[in-house]
Amino acid sequence: MSETSTKPYLLRAIYEWCTDNGYTPYLAARVDAHTRVPMQFVKNGEIVLNVSFEATSGLKMDNEFVNFSARFGGVSREISVPVENVIAIYARENGQGMAFEPSAAAAETDTEAAAEQEANPEPTATVTPILSSVPSPSSETKQNSSGTDPEKDPEPPKKGGRPTLTRIK
Repeated sequence: MSETSTKPYLLRAIYEWCTDNGYTPYLAARVDAHTRVPMQFVKNGEIVLNVSFEATSGLKMDNEFVNFSARFGGVSREISVPVENVIAIYARENGQGMAFEPSAAAAETDTEAAAEQEANPEPTATVTPILSSVPSPSSETKQNSSGTDPEKDPEPPKKGGRPTLTRIK
């Protein structure tokens, strides 16, 4: 018997943590042929969905799929996201949550989609996201964008606006 993935359990746990603390849970997912979402909201082959109790109806997070109904532009839509396509779940208010590595099957699908895109340059519904790694700051380059030394800078950087989730490989 094969072992069940921990991913669906972690998704449900982070979702519960968000709701218990009054946060809005957001789900980021890679979109492919097995994902049912409104395509006009897909950017770079990914979609971010508000999965809070107020935004969804009939939310079901099982071991294979995340299914629910939600309104997009006033129109109710049935949403279905395979658990293997989920790349992150986090709280909108503070960005805390968990990001996941793409599964081996997802990487295989992305490679096939990229090969198909090269062979057929017409636009398709499946878009392969292109990710790059973020350079790590070296100990020799300890200057911020204004050119001052952050260790001697008396003011800490100001935080404001909406939090963002940054994936680093």
